Amino acid sequence: MTWSQDRFNETIHFAAIAHGSQRVPGQPYSYVVHLANVAMEVMAALASSEGIDADLAIACALLHDTIEDTATSAADIEEKFGTAVRAGVEALTKNKALPESEQMTDSLNRILEQPPAVGMAKMADRITNLQKPPGHWRTEKIRDYYEEAKVIHQRLGHLHLGLSKRLETRLERYIRYFSEGAVGSP
Repeated sequence: MTWSQDRFNETIHFAAIAHGSQRVPGQPYSYVVHLANVAMEVMAALASSEGIDADLAIACALLHDTIEDTATSAADIEEKFGTAVRAGVEALTKNKALPESEQMTDSLNRILEQPPAVGMAKMADRITNLQKPPGHWRTEKIRDYYEEAKVIHQRLGHLHLGLSKRLETRLERYIRYFSEGAVGSP
C-alpha cells in the first residue's frame, strides 16, 4: 500500500497551523505529536492492507480533530483536501448539538457510512489515547472512557484486523487505571 509523502507533508502542515499552540492535555508538547502518533498507527496498519485509500486514511488521521478543536471549518478542509477528506473528518467529528451521551454513537454511525479508511483513523486515535489518563480524571471518567473504547472496538473492529488487535491490547492494559487500587499507577 502506498501513499503520497507530499500529501502527508501538506496535511500535517495544515493540521499544525490549525492546532497552533494547542498542547496534548496534561503534556508539555504540541498537539501535533498526537496527530503524528495517530497517523503512525494508520501507516503501520496500511503496510498489511489491500484496497484501502491510504491517502484518505492518513489525511483523516492527521485532520480528525481540526473541526472539533480549532477554527477550521469543513469547507476549509474540502477546499484544501477534497470532498472525501471533508466527509471523513466530519464523520470523525462529534455533533455537539446532540446530548453528550449520543455523540459517540452518532459519530460511529456516520463513520460506518464512510470508506474503511475513516474507521481506521478512529481506531488509531483511540489506540493512541488509551495511555495513562490525565491526573485530574476521576475513576468514573476513566471507566467511561474505557467503555466508550470498547464500543469503538465492537463497532469498527471489523474494518481492520491489525488495528482491532492493537485496540484490544490497549483496552486490556487500560483497565488497570480504574481497577481496585490501580488509579494513577503507571
